[in-house]
Amino acid sequence: MKFGIICVSDRCYRKECEDKSGVAIAESVKELCDGSEYRLVPDVQIKIAKAICELADEEKCDVIFTTGGTGFAPRDVTPEATKAVIEKEVPGISEAIRAKSLEITDRAMLSRAVSGIRGKTLIINLPGSPKAVRESIDVVLPVLPHAVETLSGNTQNCGGNY
Repeated sequence: MKFGIICVSDRCYRKECEDKSGVAIAESVKELCDGSEYRLVPDVQIKIAKAICELADEEKCDVIFTTGGTGFAPRDVTPEATKAVIEKEVPGISEAIRAKSLEITDRAMLSRAVSGIRGKTLIINLPGSPKAVRESIDVVLPVLPHAVETLSGNTQNCGGNY
């Protein structure tokens, strides 16, 4: 699988701190990774949307993970950027992440993260902290191969079963 990683952070973009969440994503998916692309963007909706479109349409990533910008802060606009460019929502992924995260912290209910599909690419918004990123990816890793296979058009083995 080819992965896209987008770190959404004003502070990292301005080089005031380093992106540890993007690194956590890369480490978490390395077993499944055939290649990856990375983008670092500020908390600006149009720049987030552009990065998603580039990774999906031009780089042909199978899965794009965003990290950051999913909370309540005024500049948290990752879900809005994602919704603007996806063709289908996949609420079950974000719901599963929130449900598992609620077992760890009640703050998980404050996540506005979304997941969806653009073309043949699955896009998943993740939280901004490296710890939360690892916990969230652990929830979705088991289903990624099937999701990517289905998106690629291979539905022979699906048989209507989840």
